[in-house]
Amino acid sequence: MSITPLPLPQPPAKAPEFGRDALIVCESLVRIYQSGSVEVQALQGLDLVVDSGEMVAVVGASGSGKSTLLSILAGVDAPTAGRVRVDRWNLLDMSRADRVRYRRHTVGLVRQQTAANLIPYLTARQMVDLPMTAARTPRRVRRRRAAELLDLLGVAECAERRPAQLSGGQQMRVAIAVALANEPRVLLADEPTGELDNATSAAVFGLLREINRRLGVTVVIVTHDPSVSGQVERTVAIRDGRTSSEVLRRTATGDDGAPQVIAEEYAVMDRTGRIQVPRDYREALALTRRVRLVLEADHVAIRPDGGGPG
Repeated sequence: MSITPLPLPQPPAKAPEFGRDALIVCESLVRIYQSGSVEVQALQGLDLVVDSGEMVAVVGASGSGKSTLLSILAGVDAPTAGRVRVDRWNLLDMSRADRVRYRRHTVGLVRQQTAANLIPYLTARQMVDLPMTAARTPRRVRRRRAAELLDLLGVAECAERRPAQLSGGQQMRVAIAVALANEPRVLLADEPTGELDNATSAAVFGLLREINRRLGVTVVIVTHDPSVSGQVERTVAIRDGRTSSEVLRRTATGDDGAPQVIAEEYAVMDRTGRIQVPRDYREALALTRRVRLVLEADHVAIRPDGGGPG
């Protein structure tokens, strides 16, 4: 008599890694500062995925954590906990030498204050040359790339001028050229139009779009300017140290045959299932401490608490 063996239980299927194929991945990212005897939680479990070649605007009120996020992605600051990866680099576990290589080759950073981007006694050409010299790029290649970048950014005629001889817009263009000198995969910009007038801001932002399109560089912009964030296909909002919502934009043909931009807002659900309901929605329905969740056939409804014991 033969006995057929019972099939062995199969292990549950492993969930795919969060952001496995993305260029930038932040998962449950935490950054805590100690200010005297007070702990400040700048990031409280932030999740973010950015694909290669995207151009993304990150928006949020002052103190929301957006600048802290940019500093971490730039390798200037270190996270307290969670996971953050840019390209092949794990930013939570980097040696000093790794951090230097990461900042030299993988990311370029443009700060809001032009004085922080430029060296007053160097010419525009020398400033673009400097990061390539640090990376030991051959002189012939440095000369050619500096000329190409200054031309691409529309400041070729400023090559031998120092920062004091440049307008605000020209200074920002040179700063972007410096950030792109070593061909980074990611360009990070912190309020790049914050010190510029409207016309110059529009021109600089147009250049960032051109860089994203022509060079294939992934661009992440931190801004509070709604006119800037409205010019990208994806805007990520941060509230209280977490990603709270995203606006995705696409171009469609209207009834009159003309192209029109359609913007759709989405709440972002974190890895534990939490979402932040926008204030306008909460106030419109008087949603307070407790709400009712109703599972429908194809959606979940959020309804005001109907009362009862608290």
